[in-house]
Amino acid sequence: MKTNNTNKQSVTVHDVARVAGVSKSTVSLVLRGSDKASDRAKEKVLKAIEETGYVYNREAAAMRSKSSDLVAIVINDLTNPYSANLAVALEKHIRELGLMATLVNTSENALTQTQIVAKLQEYRVKAFIICPTPNTQASWLNQLQRPHTQVVSIMRQVDGSQVPCVLPNNEMGAYNATKALIARGHKSIAFIGGDAAISDYHQRLAGFNKAAKEQNDIQTWVFNSTTNRHGGRLAMSECLAQVPQVESVVCFNDIVAYGVIEYLAEQNLKPGADIGVIGFDDLDDSKLMSVPLSTVKIDANDIAKAVCHILKNDTQEGLTQVPVELIERSS
Repeated sequence: MKTNNTNKQSVTVHDVARVAGVSKSTVSLVLRGSDKASDRAKEKVLKAIEETGYVYNREAAAMRSKSSDLVAIVINDLTNPYSANLAVALEKHIRELGLMATLVNTSENALTQTQIVAKLQEYRVKAFIICPTPNTQASWLNQLQRPHTQVVSIMRQVDGSQVPCVLPNNEMGAYNATKALIARGHKSIAFIGGDAAISDYHQRLAGFNKAAKEQNDIQTWVFNSTTNRHGGRLAMSECLAQVPQVESVVCFNDIVAYGVIEYLAEQNLKPGADIGVIGFDDLDDSKLMSVPLSTVKIDANDIAKAVCHILKNDTQEGLTQVPVELIERSS
């Protein structure tokens, strides 16, 4: 009795290649989603797979290649709307590369980050895209990068890290925001919010200070806080108590700015009219507020595209800075 070659358990890549009339290597290229296979070859191979009932064993392929087609997106705080937007953009562009994304949240905890990544390594992840938590060690990040595992850090830099890093141009964004407030004639300006343990805080503060120092008569203050609404409220309360003459504030992000605006409303102060307010991120809600929020726009798609360029070309480009844009509204 002859063996039925269309039995799913016995069909091999060789059978698919024979039915498609192409080489085994071409079938492998199509199965891996490589752009090296022509559209005509893909059509033939996909038709042959359908005819033969071939099932691609990704686990076995990962064992052979020492990696899978799985890309882990390791986000520091998914409760932050911008982080969620960024995760969606990354997943979309990763899928367009023919890869599969998995998403995990570390809740800004370095130990959680270490434990989650160690577990993901058991699945032979092809790449890690990591927004590092505070206190992430460069040595830990560097050792993740191996011949069959790519690593890209995003949104934050870790001193001493040797992995590619994709960031918005934080310094330029805060510089432009501060210059815009100075252009309104404001001379008493505060920087509100941010954690000194993360690189984007220092980069944004550097832009703020640079703009202020270009003009001799500008007075500045800095009020740190957690990077959420509550932090914004507390920092603005402290600011008004210490600097009642403050004319405007540059906020670490839009969420902090929302807290600032809430507190100002409680003091019967209107953003834009009484105190200028500029955020950072350009969340969807920012343009919908009763007083639309001026902000520095970071395009999540631009970040995702830059990351996927690195993944696709397997490059070690060091630092990639994505341009940002000041969006001036009523606040």
